[in-house]
Amino acid sequence: MEARSPRELEARNYLEKHRIMELLNYLTSALLFFRPEKPRQYLISILERLRIAKIAGVALPFFMDNSNIAAMFEMLDSSNRGTISLTQYKEALKTLGLCTADEVFKDDGHGIPFEKFRHEVNKRTLEIWSAF
Repeated sequence: MEARSPRELEARNYLEKHRIMELLNYLTSALLFFRPEKPRQYLISILERLRIAKIAGVALPFFMDNSNIAAMFEMLDSSNRGTISLTQYKEALKTLGLCTADEVFKDDGHGIPFEKFRHEVNKRTLEIWSAF
């Protein structure tokens, strides 16, 4: 969707600069993945943990640990080949709020192994958190 006015362009640039849409997508995905009883309190706790990590200079919080990432990969790799397709990979990243619908991925024809999937989930999560 094209920005129609200078104000819309300014708003879009602001959202992109601060990666607000990625944060909102990630938070929404976390809500749907964990389905907490009290969603507002859950979101507040995530943002508070992020704030504390930034102030204290400690590692940023990850809400998808390796067991969650492995479980997701295993669901996608139902034939137990050790790889998932590029389409599955992109859809998983979109579901987690870690990529946009229009992001382009290069297909090398070999599939995506677990280590690459895990690495990308962690890397993209860190990139989102680091923007704040």
